[in-house]
Amino acid sequence: MATLHVLSHSPFTDSRLSSCLRLLGPADGLLLCGDAVYALQPGSAQCQALDLMPDGIGLFALDEDLGARALTAPARIQVVDYPGFVELSCRFDKVNSWL
Repeated sequence: MATLHVLSHSPFTDSRLSSCLRLLGPADGLLLCGDAVYALQPGSAQCQALDLMPDGIGLFALDEDLGARALTAPARIQVVDYPGFVELSCRFDKVNSWL
């Protein structure tokens, strides 16, 4: 069963992102929203870890949160809006929010 993992906390304040990356299955997806988009800062260890994820894993970031933090997503990341977030939630078998 493919799962969409949703992270909203900064990767610089705790280990949720690294824990999530270890648990991602080959058909899972990861949506970064809120402060989690800071993981996409160029040159950061978090961004490098995301770049190394297998191609089968979908990597997504919420457009509104990128814009609010003046960040640009790397080519590997698919940027989605709120309707795209809903579509992703329906596409995957399960949704796991990392609270």
